Amino acid sequence: MNDIPVSFAQSLQSLSGIQLNSRQLHAFQVYETELMDWNEKFNLTAIRDVDGIRTKHFLDSLTCLQGMNTSNPNPRLIDIGTGAGFPGLALKIAIPGAQLTLVESIGKKVEFCRHMVDILKLDKVEVIQTRAEEIGQMPAHREKYDYALARAVANLPILLEYTLPLVKIGGRVIAQKGSSAHAEANSSHKAMQLLGGHLRQLVAVVLPGVAEDRFLVLVDKVAATPPQYPRRVGVPQKKPL
Repeated sequence: MNDIPVSFAQSLQSLSGIQLNSRQLHAFQVYETELMDWNEKFNLTAIRDVDGIRTKHFLDSLTCLQGMNTSNPNPRLIDIGTGAGFPGLALKIAIPGAQLTLVESIGKKVEFCRHMVDILKLDKVEVIQTRAEEIGQMPAHREKYDYALARAVANLPILLEYTLPLVKIGGRVIAQKGSSAHAEANSSHKAMQLLGGHLRQLVAVVLPGVAEDRFLVLVDKVAATPPQYPRRVGVPQKKPL
């Protein structure tokens, strides 16, 4: 197991204002080791080197804290299309009191996330194998969350149909986007209006050693989402709002 360097903890603190304790740093060490081991057997992520995992997975995930009210120690989070647990599991390590739901449709990725929850002994984490359109219509999850998170899942108008139905009024969608963030936000006004969202801001994110533009698109939930959204599986992608 490779030790997490001091520079990682320092980068986290500068990006988020959170200082990791030794238990949290150890959890990231275990996560890193398990991810690399599983990647040798299954194609969980395209990023396979240690530096890439620490920066483009862990630190990138934790930049979501810049769009959250970190004074709330027990936020309810849902991560749509979590893959190998990003950004959700990384945020859970950083905010131990968070209540987290991970949503993923691919079995091996679900299996890995459940494995990580088990070996890290994380409480208040649920991993659900389903599609975003389906969980958005489940009463146990609809309009229940403080934050809905997503990274590299879909263009923003589609993504908002996946996420806004899950967020309670007063909550927020945090979408991690690249250089297309402004264009996607501009094309999403109709979807926001229909789904009860309001664009709060785009937050520029700077990761150490990463040249590509990165942004958090923050969309506040200001009104209830009409019951017909999200539409059935596949429709949001074929006919974006």
